[in-house]
Amino acid sequence: MKFRYAMVCSSNQNRSMESHYLLKKQGFDVSSYGTGTHVKLPGPSLREPNVYEFGTPYKHMFDDLRRKDPDLYKRNGILPMLKRNLSVKLAPQRWQDNAADGYFDIVFTFEEKVFDMVLEDLHNRDQVLLKSVLVINLEVKDNHEEAAVGARLALDLCEQIEAVESWEDSIDDIMISFENKHRRKLMYSISFY
Repeated sequence: MKFRYAMVCSSNQNRSMESHYLLKKQGFDVSSYGTGTHVKLPGPSLREPNVYEFGTPYKHMFDDLRRKDPDLYKRNGILPMLKRNLSVKLAPQRWQDNAADGYFDIVFTFEEKVFDMVLEDLHNRDQVLLKSVLVINLEVKDNHEEAAVGARLALDLCEQIEAVESWEDSIDDIMISFENKHRRKLMYSISFY
């Protein structure tokens, strides 16, 4: 694969990790991040989410929730999701703290708010390399089923991008082709490192 990819959602748990998992399995150079202040997972009610700091190992979250209510967190898919995440990397990472990870060629986000936050962060960084980065938003609802669909769509788009000599020259055609094929609207922007 010729490009480095980043998958970004709010908490680096569901949408970004499902895509990270699938792309990694397919041999892509991929990382994943969240843009939130904290990592939030559903709790026993909407008013009682489970909140963790970025960098808290997935194993710690898994053990904590299994201790709190194993039936609830198995039934709502959180324990299986955390188990998958454990197989991909140690802990959720925050996009805004990722400068040491180097640059990415393509960044995928899965909701418009995250797309805006990634672009704002890139614009606020020192742009010393003058290397272009393509930021794509593929709107995906934050549930397990939609995350799986979104990951397959992200993989399809990554494969189309990999197939061209230069994404800069082909991106408009790739986007139009993808939107026509999948009936999904994409937003994208170009920024710089």
